Amino acid sequence: MPPLPPVTPDERHAILVRARDLFNSGAYWEAHEALETVWRSIISDGNRDAARVWQGLIQAAAALLHQRRGNRHGVAAVGRGALEKLAGTQRADVEFETVRFRADLERALAGEAEPPRLELQTED
Repeated sequence: MPPLPPVTPDERHAILVRARDLFNSGAYWEAHEALETVWRSIISDGNRDAARVWQGLIQAAAALLHQRRGNRHGVAAVGRGALEKLAGTQRADVEFETVRFRADLERALAGEAEPPRLELQTED
C-alpha cells in the first residue's frame, strides 16, 4: 500500500476519534482501517519508531477480531506482533495511550480480561 499524503491536524484528530470509537465499540475491522489511514500518512516521514507503534495498534485490532472469530492461530501470531510493537514507554508522537493499553491487550488475548479500551493520551 502506498503512503498517503500528510493529513492536517484537524483531519488526523477526527480520524483518531473515529478509530477510538470504532475500536471501543468492537468494530475492530473498521478501527483497523481508520488506524491504517494514520499509519500510511506517517510512513513516508521516515519515523520508523512511531510507525512501528501504529502498526502495533493496527495489529491489536486484527488480533481482537481473530479472537472474536475463534481463530487461535491468528490471535497468537498477530497478537504477538502487536505486543512486540507496543512494548516500551509512551511515545509523545502517538496520540493514543499505549502502556496501559498493551498490558490490557496482553490479558485480553490470554482470555483473562475484556478487550482493552483505546484512549487518547489526554483522556482519563
